[in-house]
Amino acid sequence: MRKIKASVSHHEREIEELAADRELAVEYLKAAMQSLDNPDDRAAGLLALRAVAEAYGGLGAVAQTAGISRESLYRALSPNGNPTLKTLLAVLNTVGMRLSVETGVGAA
Repeated sequence: MRKIKASVSHHEREIEELAADRELAVEYLKAAMQSLDNPDDRAAGLLALRAVAEAYGGLGAVAQTAGISRESLYRALSPNGNPTLKTLLAVLNTVGMRLSVETGVGAA
C-alpha cells in the first residue's frame, strides 16, 4: 500500500515563504499597501497584511501591540475589514516594518 504525503495548504506555504524571506515579505507588503487604495483589490491587500502578520509574530502579538482583541484584528484583516491606522501601524511594527510615503501615479 502506498502512503500519501500530507499536503501543505497554500496559506501555510505562503506563511512559510514569507517568514523565510524578509525581502519577499517587504515586497509583498508594498504590493498589498498599493492594493488598499483600490476598493476592488482591498480584500487581497488586507489578507496579505494578515499573512505577513502571521509569518512574523502572529496575530496574537499584533493584537496585543495594537491594544485590541484578537477577534477584532481578525475582522479588521478580513476581506471585508476596515482597519484603523492604529491597527495598520501595529501590524507593521510587530513585523519590524514601518509605513513610508512616496509619490503616486499622476503626482505633479
